[in-house]
Amino acid sequence: MYIEKLMKKGSAFLGSKYPIMCGAMTWVSDAKLVTAVGNAGGLGLLAGGNAPVDAFEAEILKTREMSDNPFGVNLITVSPNYKNHLDMVLNMDVETVVFAGSIPRAKEIAQVKKRGAKVLCFAATEALAYKLISMGADALILEGSEAGGHIGPVALTVLLQQILFKVDNVPIFVAGGIATGRMMAHMLTMGAMGVQLGTRFVMSKECTAHYKFKEQFIKAKARDAIATPAFDSRLPVIPVRALRNEGHVKFGKLQLELIEKLESNEINRNDAQYEVERFWMGALRNAVVDGDTDFGSLMAGQAVGLVDEIMSIQEIMDELITDGEQTLADIKDQLCDCK
Repeated sequence: MYIEKLMKKGSAFLGSKYPIMCGAMTWVSDAKLVTAVGNAGGLGLLAGGNAPVDAFEAEILKTREMSDNPFGVNLITVSPNYKNHLDMVLNMDVETVVFAGSIPRAKEIAQVKKRGAKVLCFAATEALAYKLISMGADALILEGSEAGGHIGPVALTVLLQQILFKVDNVPIFVAGGIATGRMMAHMLTMGAMGVQLGTRFVMSKECTAHYKFKEQFIKAKARDAIATPAFDSRLPVIPVRALRNEGHVKFGKLQLELIEKLESNEINRNDAQYEVERFWMGALRNAVVDGDTDFGSLMAGQAVGLVDEIMSIQEIMDELITDGEQTLADIKDQLCDCK
């Protein structure tokens, strides 16, 4: 198969049959989903979010009990529980660690690598990509602003040209707006080692997200997944892409309240950022677990406009591989016709 040849290096790096990662989505990427992705040949990533340390540790142990397939963990550096999560993971012999949220410290990257784990970091800009490589990241995930949840400022199409086409000393994986085998195949031909999907895997039978949460995904169009605004540079908020609802409006009001508190010295910048993260963790839980689609956070990438059916993880993976293989065969035919 053509696609297996293009996937060979990425698969060897991740240790999975296919270099297809399921993004770590807080309250979504649990042991059940991660195990299902691994059983289907991909690499699942457990989401740390801001979970209590013992709960996060229990999910790691549960995943190991459910399967022998490799998996990774995602640590959000701006989470209030980040330091405790990192300390716990360092003692768990985890194979793959993905840092998300903001830039981890070089010391933290080194600590994880010393324990034998591979370190992947998100690169949302060109400058950040080179900084993370210099800090020791084993691989990068280029995540375009099309993605769901916390996002960077640059579209994937530009990141590909700035980083993927230029960097050859570390593996580059890509994410943001990818939902089909056809797009995956084109990313691989461009030099990507593999892909990460999030929104597509939410729409799986194994995903435990509330049925009302999934219903919103089925109804949504790509344009409905919008990024939150930033009102003041004194409150450096990482934008979040989600389906617009009352929760979106509520977050805008929270930002204005925090800015007022910053002006009156009622709160410092660090604590204000933590308040923002606490809001998103709680709002996301309300939507994913409780089905509050009015005020909860409906984090989704623009690929939500490409998803209108709930399938099993195995069916999703089979479709990605089959469509990817057909796309590569079509490309080969097109090139042969150009003699």
